[in-house]
This record gives sequence, C-alpha cells and structure tokens, in this order.
Amino acid sequence: QVQLVESGGGMVQTGGSLRLSCAISGRTFVRDVMGWFRQAPGKEREFVATIPWTGGTITYADSVKGRFTISTNTHKRTVDLQMTGLKPEDTAVYYCHARQLYLGTSNDYWGQGTQVTVSS
Repeated sequence: QVQLVESGGGMVQTGGSLRLSCAISGRTFVRDVMGWFRQAPGKEREFVATIPWTGGTITYADSVKGRFTISTNTHKRTVDLQMTGLKPEDTAVYYCHARQLYLGTSNDYWGQGTQVTVSS
C-alpha cells in the first residue's frame, strides 16, 4: 500500500505561483505512475499531470501546459507540482495520485487533497 500526503496549497492572486508537494510512504515499484488531479466546486475531478515514478514521459492537461511542471524526487520520495501563471479557473482541490502496476494488477491511491484558491 501507498500513502500520499499533499502540502503547499493556499491562496494567491492571478499570475502568482504555488508549489504543491506530495509525500509518499509505503512500498513503491519501478512501474508506478504518479500524478496530480484537481476538482473544482460542482465539477468532476480532472487530470492535471502524470509522471512515471522513475522517470519517462510526462503528460499534462492542455489547460496547464507551459504553466505547470510536475517532478519526482525518489530520494525524498516526493512528487511536486510547480504552478506558475495561476488563473482563477485553476481554483480547485488538488489531489496527489499513484497508480501501481504489480504482478498484473493495477491499484490506485489518492491523497486527502489540498486547496488552491486563485483570486482575480
């Protein structure tokens, strides 16, 4: 099992920056994929970015390309999301996610979420 704990949320003005961090505990595997999702009030949870735990192809939602950067630190066991050029529409609860692929099975894990609010 994997436990995920997010930190770094807060309130910023339009154009500001925030860095979210997800601390990972428990067993991880080479093929794990880490990511960030978000959910705005009244909306479905949506994909933001994913990155393989040990490196590889990074994927971003079109809405955040060029503004957000996802990264992993396998020594510190964290997954970070650097957010710049924030807009009011980025306001949401941001969730850290881990998908583990092991012995033919896939398991999904979620953090508790951290609130990001961007004021206009």
